[in-house]
Amino acid sequence: MVRQAKNASSARNSSNSSDHSEKMDMDTSNGYHCPNGDTLQELQDCANRMRITSIEITAAANSGHPTSSCSAAEIVSTLFFHEMRYDPSNPRDPSSDRFVLSKGHASPILYAAWLETGHLTKNQVMTLRKIDSDIEGHPTPRLDFVDIATGSLGQGLSSAAGMAYVGKYIDKASYRVYCLIGDGESAEGAVWEAAAFASTYKLDNLVAVFDVNRLGQSQATPLGHDVQTYQKRLEAFGFHAIIVDGHDVAALLKAFHVAKTVSEKPVAIIAKTLKGKGIEGVEDEDNWHGKPVPIEKIKAIEQRIKNKGTIALKPQPPIYDAPKVDLKLGHIKLSEGPNYKVGDKVATRLAYGTALVKIGKGSDRVIALDGDTKNSTFSDKFLKEFPDRFIECFIAEQNLVGVAVGAATRHRTIPFCSTFAAFFTRAADQLRVAAISFANIKCAGSHVGVSIGEDGPSQMALEDLALFRSIPDSTVFYPTDAVSCERAVEFAANIQGLVFIRTGRPALPVIY
Repeated sequence: MVRQAKNASSARNSSNSSDHSEKMDMDTSNGYHCPNGDTLQELQDCANRMRITSIEITAAANSGHPTSSCSAAEIVSTLFFHEMRYDPSNPRDPSSDRFVLSKGHASPILYAAWLETGHLTKNQVMTLRKIDSDIEGHPTPRLDFVDIATGSLGQGLSSAAGMAYVGKYIDKASYRVYCLIGDGESAEGAVWEAAAFASTYKLDNLVAVFDVNRLGQSQATPLGHDVQTYQKRLEAFGFHAIIVDGHDVAALLKAFHVAKTVSEKPVAIIAKTLKGKGIEGVEDEDNWHGKPVPIEKIKAIEQRIKNKGTIALKPQPPIYDAPKVDLKLGHIKLSEGPNYKVGDKVATRLAYGTALVKIGKGSDRVIALDGDTKNSTFSDKFLKEFPDRFIECFIAEQNLVGVAVGAATRHRTIPFCSTFAAFFTRAADQLRVAAISFANIKCAGSHVGVSIGEDGPSQMALEDLALFRSIPDSTVFYPTDAVSCERAVEFAANIQGLVFIRTGRPALPVIY
């Protein structure tokens, strides 16, 4: 449905290697050079310092998830201080790489990373989970280095895919998107909806890192450390999948390098890790999920840190090629007013499609998404007019909403997503978390109420109004006729936050 244009990121990709192994070859193929021993040691030391911070701040809070954080320490260290390009002083710079912590309960490792960059202070991270602190148990965009709220598991990859889609096809910029996913949350179907979407659109600027630490909250995960099955599943979904020791800094660096050489496919790095890695008596043991560990456990970790002096690690700066975007509220208008006569019979769903095209003419940052209902919601009008700004998400409504949330981050686009209103209830949790994320997304649900008649009750949206009204700070429009529907679309584009437009199937008289 969308022109498969190449961006700066895909242009620099050169090959699509299919070789996978747990012990990755550390040669210099594809221009790769393993960093020297000093750099590797500094990255390992950074991982251990972040382990200590995770233990300290959860011990101070007397709650939290230090073991889930410790399994990801080397992953986060190599990402933040060798792989990702970003400006720590301006975390939401549009040209910076994106990082999504889908396993949001591991927030201590994220806060520890931003402490290492100097963007947070030790006093700030020590306020973890306090009632008056934004350093919460799960991250939210109240923090300037967080794009989306996470913690309701399984949602991060959809939003990361939305960010990557915008980066590749709309911004056509060099920034890349990294999403850290827990093995436990990969039981969620939304993860696989997102995986299918990412491969369908060849998002080679997206890297999904699976932290396979074997242990869930109450017992071992279904696959445990069977990383080969993860690899086969992800390859079946169209990913280039790499197995790596998630605690081997050199192997992680090689995997991230290989990810940048892969073209026309998203990459999955399957990192075999141990929950609570580095914590004596806790590492790889059951019954430590979501519990602080004794503070004295940090002593053994401190002894493993080699460099005690000045740290030379710094993130790489962004490639500043993301276009400037100005999405001022109140500036998006219908290209022309509604053109109906009183008494004309027009379905509000048809008027929605007409209005979407009109505001699309007024702003090239309005985009449309649909769940394979575009010829019923009439979003296909937008597709015909602006094929490069239309995203077909197919019959996967959770992913539809998640992609929209990601596409809206950093004020890059204003997404309008449409499907039958009844099917938005499938994405109730995504919509709830969208509100927590302060997401600027617009939802248009058609075929509401009993008026669709012959299709039967499974298609009748009856609960949708209650759903959207119950979401904090959401706005609901239920237009009576075609004129009010067009104006509702215009209003929606100029309201910050979640908006729901409820449209009907039958043609009804124009009254305004």
